Amino acid sequence: MQNYLIRNIAVVNEGRTTVQDVWIKNSRIEKIAPNITVSGQYTEINGEGKHLLPGVIDDQVHFREPGLTQKATIYTEARAAVAGGTTSFMEMPNTKPAALTQELLEDKYTIAQQHSLANYSFFMGAANDNVEEILKTNAKKDSVCGVKIFMGSSTGNMLVDNYLTLETVFSNSELLIATHCEDEKIIRANMEAFQREKGDQLTAADHPLIRNVEACFESSLVAIQFAQKHDARLHILHISTARELQLFGNMLPLAEKRITAEVCVHHLHFTADDYAQYGNLIKCNPAIKAPENKTALWQALLDDRLDIIATDHAPHTWEEKQQPYLQAPSGVPLVQHSLLLMLEHARQGDISIEKVVEKMSHAPAICFQVKERGFLREGYFADCVIVDLQGQTSVNKENIFYKCAWSPFEGHTFPAAITHTFVNGHLAYANGVFNENILGQRLAFSR
Repeated sequence: MQNYLIRNIAVVNEGRTTVQDVWIKNSRIEKIAPNITVSGQYTEINGEGKHLLPGVIDDQVHFREPGLTQKATIYTEARAAVAGGTTSFMEMPNTKPAALTQELLEDKYTIAQQHSLANYSFFMGAANDNVEEILKTNAKKDSVCGVKIFMGSSTGNMLVDNYLTLETVFSNSELLIATHCEDEKIIRANMEAFQREKGDQLTAADHPLIRNVEACFESSLVAIQFAQKHDARLHILHISTARELQLFGNMLPLAEKRITAEVCVHHLHFTADDYAQYGNLIKCNPAIKAPENKTALWQALLDDRLDIIATDHAPHTWEEKQQPYLQAPSGVPLVQHSLLLMLEHARQGDISIEKVVEKMSHAPAICFQVKERGFLREGYFADCVIVDLQGQTSVNKENIFYKCAWSPFEGHTFPAAITHTFVNGHLAYANGVFNENILGQRLAFSR
């Protein structure tokens, strides 16, 4: 493995930005200091005018393998992630078959070991009838990111609406429980009402009214009540409404919180006003909602009621997305452009670059207790990204690496560029070129 000395770069880490040299040796950050002198063979990178960030840890992606590989594969989406500065991902269990047994869960790790350019972990899936398999994950709490429950939101056979199942999992799981919270009964009632009124003339603009604020709030409230009853470690994914924010606090340091929350980049960027332009391309669950929700999400992110920024990267084929609203699947491909999007919001003054790093790198590492990643620290794995804030990235078909080959950001130019991505000290991506000689590693957790 090559060693690298990055000279005179603005290191963004733990709330500060300072110009330093960074010495990367044998997969780790060996030293961070001004004017480092080293000997032996190494490659020097001039970092002047650029910024070094810890690699993004995305705690919620759907890479579609096994079984849905017409949409994406672990290989294609991990490459896209690395090109976008995401060095580690945690992938969801609703593949085909769903990861509802320990054997199926480990099958996904095997695929990633053979194909993933980024570091990886996979959630164990919950269903109404696999409690025994779920609780076997307790023995893997140092090597599996968590247990995923679709609470009241139907995803194939993964809807968990049996309160006895929920009671057992929340009272016995030793791992973080991550939940998708939307109340299926409310959604079904809304859908029936809208279909009575509009028949098959529904459009994407109806999506946030069908999967509405009430559906999100009621489900999140139930999850929190279970977690508080059993002192379970709960992480609620993709918060999308102003109303849900009253359920979360910011009085404790993140490492001491038992209940945490995530916001996704599309809920911070788009509003329901954007359905007129994008239609089904931004149809996702939970839905992108009215503008006042976006405003509230930003406030809660900045005051630390929302702990993590993620993507819920969920690719579908272009053909699937062109179907009428009722047939078009929910989900948006985002992992290649999430960091660039947040850097654009930093440029606009919505958030500082230090806060971007906190929410996309530090916080996921703390929240999930990821071992030796998420920070630019001596002795930690060298998962890091060089960004040029004076550069530009125009999104087009030629530079989209998702297998689905489309993005809602096509035609947009971000006011920054990701020039280098290191994964475990390996320069996996540099100036548009991948080096796939060394693959990512399975994430470990300090629990």
